[in-house]
Amino acid sequence: MTTSRLVEVQRLATSGARAVAPYTFAGTRWIAVPQLAVDAPGTPSGINGGSSDTEVLLFAESAHGFVHAGSLPVGGAEDVEIFSIGDRRFFAVASIRSGRGPYDFATTSPVYEQDADGFILRQRISTYAAKQVRHFRIGTSDFLAVAQGMPGGDRTSVVLQWDGDTFVPLQELPSIAGYNIAVFEIGVETYLAHADHAAPSVLYRWDGHRFVDHQELLPAGGRAFLPLRDGAETYLAVARIDGESVLLKWDGEKFHLASVIPGGAGGREFARVDTTDGVFVIRVDFIHGTPSAPHPDLDSHIYRFAGGRMESIGTFPTTGGTDVAVLPGDGSDLAVSNGLSPNPVPGRTFAADTVVYRFIPPVEEGGAA
Repeated sequence: MTTSRLVEVQRLATSGARAVAPYTFAGTRWIAVPQLAVDAPGTPSGINGGSSDTEVLLFAESAHGFVHAGSLPVGGAEDVEIFSIGDRRFFAVASIRSGRGPYDFATTSPVYEQDADGFILRQRISTYAAKQVRHFRIGTSDFLAVAQGMPGGDRTSVVLQWDGDTFVPLQELPSIAGYNIAVFEIGVETYLAHADHAAPSVLYRWDGHRFVDHQELLPAGGRAFLPLRDGAETYLAVARIDGESVLLKWDGEKFHLASVIPGGAGGREFARVDTTDGVFVIRVDFIHGTPSAPHPDLDSHIYRFAGGRMESIGTFPTTGGTDVAVLPGDGSDLAVSNGLSPNPVPGRTFAADTVVYRFIPPVEEGGAA
């Protein structure tokens, strides 16, 4: 069997890109890319520096590929979640900070509604160092969860519920540096996994009114989750930035370590790719080293998921990889955001392309591709 690969289709000019959010509008494929920072004279250097005066870029597919076709004026953006409630479409943005140094992490994260005429600001959610926002539905109720916080800050992650007009606070999730939230079902139960860099990553269970503590998943260093099914078995892939990523297996009551995912430290985000040849998982890696001495030029990873294990079958280059997502369609197109310039130097830290790829699954030797 040959290794699988990602074939580069197009590069999109971005700066400090932190996520990719594909969607379809008016029959056209789009990609939204939130940007953390741009290089600017007089701003602090380093991967946590730069100017927060950025935008969420919107790219629309045309006969010539994806082209820049609009933006949302949200600075210091870490994430964007695109979702519908009834026939209404919303864009919720997580903004980690404002300013050009010093920075204000106590800012607001906006929720826009899109209609045929453009975007309307519907709500500003008070946040502190927000890094991810996730929409989910339980029964007929809609929720937003915001992963946020940083050491020395004064906010925990939060779950909000739609009241028919706005999202209102439902509960807090203890956190120090919340990074990621995944909501999924096992049987008839709904669970929420919350990743934290500086505190334990915790699995919560919905009790019909709120999320209650179910189990600790990692002591620290959590970055992202990917629920996976293999026959009747449930697994949870957990990305870690400061250690090896792991695959956990559900025993009917809790998750337990099943295996270490090959690839070492640096894990930032996952995406699942379903093909006629099986299930594959893409993991993008952010940095090795420390924020003060980062190494962003890394090989991110491609795995085959089968038999309850992750088999490493390929790599691809990223420079401070931050996110990966499958585009609408047949599942073979992906977008990967890169948040840092290759080999960052003073004055050039954030300029890095977001890349559109075509996924080529492995084939048996001698077989047709």
